[in-house]
Amino acid sequence: MKRLTALGLALVFALPSQVAAAPAPPPARSSIDFRAELQPIDGFGFSMAFQRADLLHGARGLSPAKRREVLDLLLSRDKGAGLSILRLGIGSSTDRVYDHMPTILPTDPGGPDATPAYVWDGWDGGQVWLAKEAKAYGVERFYADAWSAPAFMKTNDSENDGGELRPEWRQAYANYLVQYAKFYQREGIGITDLGFTNEPDWTATYASMRFTPQQAVDFLKVLGPTVRASGLKTKLVCCDAAGWDRQVAYTRAIEADPAADKAVRTVTGHRYSGPTTVPQPTDKRVWMSEWSPDGGTWNENWDDGSGYDGLAVAADIQNTLTVGNASAYVYWTGASLGATRGLIQLADPGDSYRVSKRYWALAAFSRFIRPGAVRVPVANTDPDLKVTAFRNEDGTRVVEILNTATTERSADFSLRDGHDRRPEGYVTDQTRSISPADIATTHGTTLTAKLAPRALTTIVLD
Repeated sequence: MKRLTALGLALVFALPSQVAAAPAPPPARSSIDFRAELQPIDGFGFSMAFQRADLLHGARGLSPAKRREVLDLLLSRDKGAGLSILRLGIGSSTDRVYDHMPTILPTDPGGPDATPAYVWDGWDGGQVWLAKEAKAYGVERFYADAWSAPAFMKTNDSENDGGELRPEWRQAYANYLVQYAKFYQREGIGITDLGFTNEPDWTATYASMRFTPQQAVDFLKVLGPTVRASGLKTKLVCCDAAGWDRQVAYTRAIEADPAADKAVRTVTGHRYSGPTTVPQPTDKRVWMSEWSPDGGTWNENWDDGSGYDGLAVAADIQNTLTVGNASAYVYWTGASLGATRGLIQLADPGDSYRVSKRYWALAAFSRFIRPGAVRVPVANTDPDLKVTAFRNEDGTRVVEILNTATTERSADFSLRDGHDRRPEGYVTDQTRSISPADIATTHGTTLTAKLAPRALTTIVLD
């Protein structure tokens, strides 16, 4: 008995060196489920407020031929980005250069109950012309937002430097906003989305106006019924807070009030105070309605470490769509002058323009991910890759992969309802701008992609 026990012990102690260990399970493969749905996508957009539309029209010497080229870059799906949301700025009579928007109510009518003397020039700082051009390209979402109420409606008697809307002027201000939408309707442009405040949590030296979350709720309970009674098909958005995190308080206040909740279709927030770290606490559509990166000089680079290059914008879009569950991404300025943080720099003066890699980062999303698409779930096992995927209404499926590593990567994805014999690949980096590339193959339901370092790769499965 003792002999058997010793033999058994010897066998046990021999196992680690003499018996082969069981093979480790293979690492989990990344996957994309095109059959499932996350948030819907309303589109990608831009603004040309504060007379930037007038600059594009030629106020500083841009010729009709070059103007068409820039319009194609912004609005054409075949030649450019195919941006599908145009954000309009509602009047401000400030005289600052390039920061002037004509108001439709320049003078106090004599009190909040007096009959207003609205005026309309049919131009609106070039925005009417641009909206008509955008409509001709197929744009259907026109999002008008007010930076300030007319000065006489506010506590500081100025459209600049913050101030608040006087309570007795709430109805008059609601009427003013509705009248603006009616003027556009007269021009053949339906304002689909209407906002009454821009960055209510921040005081700017230019046109600005403060609202607390409760004040925003109180005004919505006036504006909502006014819009419904107008006969317009316009829906309301709120509240365009300067920071995505700051917007949370406004969103919660709206959700907690039945009347305000009924008035608002879309929650909107900017992202200047920091990156998107949480979703908004709502079941409504959510838009990232304004952002451009910091920087004091014009920048055309893709990846220079500045934080305001093309790769930074691509990363922000990915993060906002995934962490923030945003249904739209609206970049601040489409085109402007000088040290602009916009997508395109117009000559000042002259008949030329320059295009930034920021533009190409946004275009890589907006050209292929169309209004009506849905984001679909992605299980990604490589932390160096930022991956999003979408299914368009026409059945095309789009995968966006941002390789943040400094080396080339090969990535495999198991696809659910996404096999394709001939996937299309496009690469955007320092030397390429949505350039076709033979970098993606499929075998059965497996997608394999060869990913350039520090590059955005777009794959389209038809």
